[in-house]
Amino acid sequence: MTDSPASTHRQDVFPANFVFAAALVLLLGFLLRLWKASGTFLNPDEAMHFLAANKSSLAEAYRTGLGLAHPPLLILFLHVWKSLGTSELVLRLPSVIAGTIFCWLFFKWLVWTSNTFTAWIGFLLVSFLPSFIELSSEVRQYALLLCFLIAATYVFEGALAAVSGGKMLFSFLFLYLAMLTHFSGILFAGTIGVYSLWRMASAHFSRQVIAIWIAGQAGALGLVVFLYRTQISNLRVSAAAQHMQVLLGTSYFHWGHDHLLQFIFARTFGVLQYTFGQLVVGDIAGVLFIAGLVVLLSEERGQKEPGASPHQLGTFLLLPFTINCAAAIMDLYPYGGTRHSAFLMPFAIAGVSLGMTKLTRQRWPLALSATLLILIVCQVFGVPHRPYMRREDQRSANMIHAIDAIRHQVSPADIIFVDFQTNFLLRFYFCPDVVPDGSPASSFRTYSCGGYRVISTNSETNILTVETFSQHWNEMVSTYSLKPGQTVWIFQAGWDIGLAQELQRKIPKLHDLERDFFGRNISLFKLSVGSFAM
Repeated sequence: MTDSPASTHRQDVFPANFVFAAALVLLLGFLLRLWKASGTFLNPDEAMHFLAANKSSLAEAYRTGLGLAHPPLLILFLHVWKSLGTSELVLRLPSVIAGTIFCWLFFKWLVWTSNTFTAWIGFLLVSFLPSFIELSSEVRQYALLLCFLIAATYVFEGALAAVSGGKMLFSFLFLYLAMLTHFSGILFAGTIGVYSLWRMASAHFSRQVIAIWIAGQAGALGLVVFLYRTQISNLRVSAAAQHMQVLLGTSYFHWGHDHLLQFIFARTFGVLQYTFGQLVVGDIAGVLFIAGLVVLLSEERGQKEPGASPHQLGTFLLLPFTINCAAAIMDLYPYGGTRHSAFLMPFAIAGVSLGMTKLTRQRWPLALSATLLILIVCQVFGVPHRPYMRREDQRSANMIHAIDAIRHQVSPADIIFVDFQTNFLLRFYFCPDVVPDGSPASSFRTYSCGGYRVISTNSETNILTVETFSQHWNEMVSTYSLKPGQTVWIFQAGWDIGLAQELQRKIPKLHDLERDFFGRNISLFKLSVGSFAM
């Protein structure tokens, strides 16, 4: 079992110096991710992650991270990493690096389990598709998650091929890191658990490897129990979790309302649409993914071929979709075209690459042309998944100008009123060491930021709209006993903001409202208590 499947399947359809070509692709992928990560201000989620990590001790950062909707590993890592710098690019650099490593490991894994031809198609797709670049350029969990799960998969295959207990240990280490990075890592653990059981049962391995595998599975189960007791059980009843379920309503199955087969079909193709970032290409990719699975599940294994059989590989690609879909049907985890199902993306690309291999009959000029066409269409005509900000609106200069405007226009006697998402951006760029006051049951949280008094809505009101503003304005005036004539500045920054325009359009007295815009995603305007009625 020392030879990899690559030695049996490799086709001489690419230039002999394919190592140089692979290095060039990897470098271009890294530079694209680096460019994407530079020159823009953080989005609200990125700022939230940093502020959770920006604590006086690792223990305090861990306790804060338990209140977020993700496992604590990223927060703990950021707490250490911030000592190197807190600029947007420095904070995003770990994702850039992890996203680039993922591309290389994905390529190596596909060479190992299928063939070089299929691996090149997949390598180009994960390196240059907009969705992979986006996930690899944010202060979020997804680039690390993809890196850890593909590392666990690749090292596991190597452990079986070399009958190595040491590699098996490293495989479980990467699995645990994936589970500690994102809760979808638990779904991946179920996937690789079933797949590895089948692989272990279909061949003979040393007692050491078997013992380590059993201990590793027990460790994964223990980690699930730990995460449930320390975090998941509390998150399921939190207001933030309920808000996410409403926000991702179509990604959960609703008994008595949704049709089961329609839900499975639509959400599965939604994953492919999200992966490719273009609806038509995503639908075509969905067909190719199904074709790739059909090819694997109907193909017979050669007697002398080592590694996973086509049936095992096909099942491995199908299992995560099945487990994620089952979790959505049981109201446990969303399934569909959302970043929360990003762990499915490598399996989707692997299936699509296999489908393209079959369709092009391993003619590399045709396959390369088709792959490049897909990438061009997705880059030029792709539509980012909401919520998103256009790059020109998210330029760092816009935030710098907005903060300068607050410093020059807002008096220390005035109040700054922000919604929940803006609160994170204001704190990151103005007062990153401040912790807001206010009980979880309160509608507002208050804090002093750069010498100004700030009042923020709680997590139930993530974005202020004209429909919610009246209630919150009147409640704020009453709660804090604001006197008539008190100046209140409303600062909005982040996704889907539009309060200033809506107030102008719907309230006649505010038709001539003066407001400043810094791109489409930052606005600043002032109102006086008692000067208008809503």
